[in-house]
Amino acid sequence: MSAHADRFAGKKAVVTGAAQGIGLAVARRLAAESAETVLVDRAEPVREAANDLKAHAVLADLETYAGAQAAITEALALLGRIDVLVNNVGGSIWFKPYEHYTPDEIQAEIQRSLFPTLWTCRAVLPHLIEQRAGTVVNVSSVATRGINRIPYAAAKGGINALTASLALETAPYGIRVVATAPGGTDAPRRRVARGPAPGTDQERTWSRQVVDQTVGSSLMKRYGSLDEQAAAICFLASDEASYITGTVLPVAGGDLG
Repeated sequence: MSAHADRFAGKKAVVTGAAQGIGLAVARRLAAESAETVLVDRAEPVREAANDLKAHAVLADLETYAGAQAAITEALALLGRIDVLVNNVGGSIWFKPYEHYTPDEIQAEIQRSLFPTLWTCRAVLPHLIEQRAGTVVNVSSVATRGINRIPYAAAKGGINALTASLALETAPYGIRVVATAPGGTDAPRRRVARGPAPGTDQERTWSRQVVDQTVGSSLMKRYGSLDEQAAAICFLASDEASYITGTVLPVAGGDLG
């Protein structure tokens, strides 16, 4: 990671889904670049991650509006204001053709990958409007055009629409709303699993098809790194991107989703 030591000096940032993966990489980079940061997650390891970064931890379930509102309220109490919000919660739970999803599974995928961003944007918005400043970076995905995860793709399509529409509404208040669309990303084994591991040969085949399509769609024919994802997110969150809003930036080795 090549950090810009003082890029976020004096800035107050909130990162959701920050206990591991892309969220933790973003929180780590923000802290290295002098932001005072709140890490939000519903998994207990967020406390350890925040302690390592000399940051704040907030435990919250963002799949409900009450959880999102409580998280933003606590973050404001800790920070005094919010300059940057990175909405990173989400991730496929199952990998299989759409006809094999149950209605409950479809609901769970949307609840996981769309509602935390919807709710957290809604919770933070009155504060950002009042201070007439702030940047929201949503984490979408190029999987909006991907196989064996249609409900997740639909949720991330919703993130893209939210980003474009909210940017339009909030620009008069000096607020920027942007997103990245990560492709496949190498990460350590998750400490808290998103869902059950493939248990049958058929499930393993469906999961392998996702990997093959992800790599095949990338012009660079590889997965990205956590640092590559964090670099793009932190650029969009910074004042260097002050004339960028409403944009979804693919970070996927040339795969545009």
